[in-house]
Amino acid sequence: MPLTFAASQQGILPDRMIAALAEQGAIRAARPFAADQIQPASLDLRLGAVAYRVRASFLPGPGITVAQRIAELKLHEFSLSTGAVLETNCVYIVPLIESLALPSNIAAATNPKSSTGRLDVFTRVIADETRGFDRIAGGYLGPLYAEISPKTFPVLVREGSRLSQLRLRHGDGALSGEALRALHARERLVDRAEAVMGDGIAVSIDLVGAQRQSDDSRSNRIVGYRAKRHTAVIEIERRAAYDVGDFWEPIAARADRTLILDPDEFYILASTEAVQVPPNFAAEMVPFDPLVGEFRVHYAGFFDPGFGYAGAGGLGSRAVLEVRSREVPFILEHGQIVGRLVYEKMLAPPDQLYGSGIGSNYQAQGLKLSKHFR
Repeated sequence: MPLTFAASQQGILPDRMIAALAEQGAIRAARPFAADQIQPASLDLRLGAVAYRVRASFLPGPGITVAQRIAELKLHEFSLSTGAVLETNCVYIVPLIESLALPSNIAAATNPKSSTGRLDVFTRVIADETRGFDRIAGGYLGPLYAEISPKTFPVLVREGSRLSQLRLRHGDGALSGEALRALHARERLVDRAEAVMGDGIAVSIDLVGAQRQSDDSRSNRIVGYRAKRHTAVIEIERRAAYDVGDFWEPIAARADRTLILDPDEFYILASTEAVQVPPNFAAEMVPFDPLVGEFRVHYAGFFDPGFGYAGAGGLGSRAVLEVRSREVPFILEHGQIVGRLVYEKMLAPPDQLYGSGIGSNYQAQGLKLSKHFR
């Protein structure tokens, strides 16, 4: 039976509704879903069998398909069926296994998966005739494509690799500032009382270390990691396969509680706050204010219901922040606000919450690199 919603029902679709849409043909796939592909409030998207290296990133625009633009811009194409290496600072377009035939009242948004962002793999999803990345209007009928550009590490991907995730929503379920303050008063969304800023929860940078050790041990306190250059290839499908020291330099806490970001270097840092997302809500990290500094924070912004939630084994989880300076060196200070968590209502709680029960990699995390490192 088709999913139907009243106008008053607004929010993010949970796992069982995503499955229902797939059964109805609104989400189409060239092969069956993997058992763990549907997450509590999102669907993992899989790379197809062929990739195209193109001269430049692009948007198709009205009346133009992505396939037409690929034909104009491609340098070469290659198979992903047995795996292929994507080189740094090149742009690739990969048709996805999943396509959409959305109802007019269901829109979609996409984002890199957490592990993708933590590897500094810049990934966006493109649809035909669109003017923007990662946003797909209700009623869209057509294929989906991933634009992929590894920035620091070359990566090996294959057909079926999952770099992006898709969220579906009916209407606008984002919480107003007043509703967010009320929810924070009930649930303590982060572990400090004064956290709500407008329509989002402020997220700040931790340059002291979550354990708050004594000054005498500061040199042993790791507050982040800076990526090394000219490393070996990272295979996307492998877990706990690589030594941290081969790819990352640890960053020790400084007495002045600052960190100078070098231009074009990539950093993994953590939030001061421990975050939780209650079962009836989902969250997304968005920029705090583009005018506060020349740096980018957090490629991968989706937080599923149950993230950090005590009932799902979280007890509060730090938000891991993927940080890159732009044109000039920039000084970050401990406690500096670098992002906002915007909370949205779920249309219903998911059948399964984010957490260890479904094999989630980052529940109860502190400062943590991607699942690929041991």
